[in-house]
Amino acid sequence: MDKKAQDNDSKTKPQAPAQPAQFDINQIPNLPKEAKEKLEKIRKKLEDFQKEVLAKFDKYVIGISLLPAKNMIPPVKGIGFPQPMTLKQPPVQQAPKQDEISVLVLVDDSDSKRMRKFELLNKLNAIIQKIAKDIDPKIKPETVILSEVWQNCYDAKYELLKLISMSVPVYDTGMLSAIKISEIHKQMVLKKFERYICCYVLAGSLVQGKATPESDIDVFIVIDDTDVKKMTRAELKDKLRAIIIGMGLEAGELTKIRNKINIQVYILTDFWDNIKEANPIIFTFLRDGIPFYDRGIFMPWKQLLKMGRVKPSQESIDIFMHSGDQMLQRIKFKIRGIGMDDIFYSILTPSQAALMLYGYPPPTPKETPGMMREVFIKKEKLLEEEYIKILEDSINTRKELEHGTMKDITGKDIDKLMENSEKYLKRIKKLFKQIDKIKEEESVLHLYENCITICRDVLKLEGEENVKETELEKIFQAELIHKGKIPQKYDRMLSQIIKAKKDYDEGKLTKTDIHNVRKDSKDFIKFMIEYIQRKRGKELEKTKIRVKHGSKFGEVTLLGKEAFIIHDIDNEEKDISKAEIDEKGKLINIKKSSLEEYEKALTKLEIPAKVFIKQPIFEDLKNIFGKDVEILINY
Repeated sequence: MDKKAQDNDSKTKPQAPAQPAQFDINQIPNLPKEAKEKLEKIRKKLEDFQKEVLAKFDKYVIGISLLPAKNMIPPVKGIGFPQPMTLKQPPVQQAPKQDEISVLVLVDDSDSKRMRKFELLNKLNAIIQKIAKDIDPKIKPETVILSEVWQNCYDAKYELLKLISMSVPVYDTGMLSAIKISEIHKQMVLKKFERYICCYVLAGSLVQGKATPESDIDVFIVIDDTDVKKMTRAELKDKLRAIIIGMGLEAGELTKIRNKINIQVYILTDFWDNIKEANPIIFTFLRDGIPFYDRGIFMPWKQLLKMGRVKPSQESIDIFMHSGDQMLQRIKFKIRGIGMDDIFYSILTPSQAALMLYGYPPPTPKETPGMMREVFIKKEKLLEEEYIKILEDSINTRKELEHGTMKDITGKDIDKLMENSEKYLKRIKKLFKQIDKIKEEESVLHLYENCITICRDVLKLEGEENVKETELEKIFQAELIHKGKIPQKYDRMLSQIIKAKKDYDEGKLTKTDIHNVRKDSKDFIKFMIEYIQRKRGKELEKTKIRVKHGSKFGEVTLLGKEAFIIHDIDNEEKDISKAEIDEKGKLINIKKSSLEEYEKALTKLEIPAKVFIKQPIFEDLKNIFGKDVEILINY
């Protein structure tokens, strides 16, 4: 405030730092093009006006906003705009008819002690009007003090609220936005539920003078439920609450105000019960709230509270008196739960997870410390004894609390358990990495063994039996690579896999080596399996006798001491029989079989180097397929 005003008023406490709102023409709906161009021209003047006013009064000005055209403004006490306004009409439908720039300046006078309100208002208005005139005589500011806004609300005169809701903020510490969104939300609620709305009240930090630009906008709505017949009071409250909160979101979208509007909905019967029970929230609501709408419910109670006539009952006093003990008991119970369960499971389950990662099923809580000690201390030497002690202490604490040998646990005990638990979990995370490294290295060994085994299987098909591990690479090259049966790259893969095994034995294996071995071994094994399948398929063809009987084709597969007979290979539903082959080569004990049994026999088959067909089997073919059977060659 300027020096002259400071001489007549007390020192004031600073408000929260403001976040100046930017003058945004787009906030004005349905603005004609001509009006938009004109407003763009006055932007600079408004910015200069704002700068000068803030330089003069700094923290006392809580809002500056651009008002709509004078012919759109309702009559407001203290502001000289006599023309009436229809609320249903949009805020701006046409360009202003006059060249005047109407500006509202909202000033916080909550700390004014020595100067009367009207004197303060006149002094501020004179200074601000002079600032405006020096910048541009067309700027017509109207200064409004916050207490005047609130007094109008107490008197059920809401025109000033409507005016602010129609304005465009040029500078705002949060109060203009709160009034704007609350007033618009109120109108939406009243339009739909007016007969049920007892009061709509702005409350919270904004009206207490404790708000920051990020503060929520707290509103309370009381709904009359005394004539509800078709639904329960709880259902009414929930249904209306959902709709009203949805309207709050819609109002936020409409106004582009980012602050969250926090809506509390009460039904009248609950509101009355809360007054009787001396609910501190309701008392604060009555004491500080500003009614934006009231049907005679809020203001009488506010006045009765101010007169000291609203007093809690003896019953509510007793409830509040004993609530302290109950709260302490609840705190003790929660602390006990932290010691019994929360801290206990916070280190038990990661311990069980470590054992699972190593390859064991999760043990019981009682068995976990012993298994951790056996596996990670004695066997692998990965963990230190002090960490097992921490786990055991946690388990013992839980056991003592559960069995009652420890009656209570203190905050100091919890702090100690928490400190140990954090230390334990930090070490367990390191243990997980150690286990991962072991498993990775073991996977290399497993892949090496798989590759060596499949190499021996391939060489066995080529006639090389019982190949020693030390000679395997050399024979693999001679029988498969040099003869052109397998591409050269698979020889390089095998060499890398064998080298990784040597590095593993010498402790030189790196993460890059592990990654390369996994990739190479996957490709190597896949190719070798396909090679075996192709080789076995060719050998299997040598065991089959194909025949023609009538217009059908059949097939007999000789698998060691048994044979499988397909009577019609073109039939989708295969008719398959199974027979035994005796020492003379004759098919005996022929009986019904299935495709599943046939495929199972093929997977178990060790392909013989040579298959001999003896004379008796030709007689059996006549008995099975008929006398006109023909044996097919090169089918």
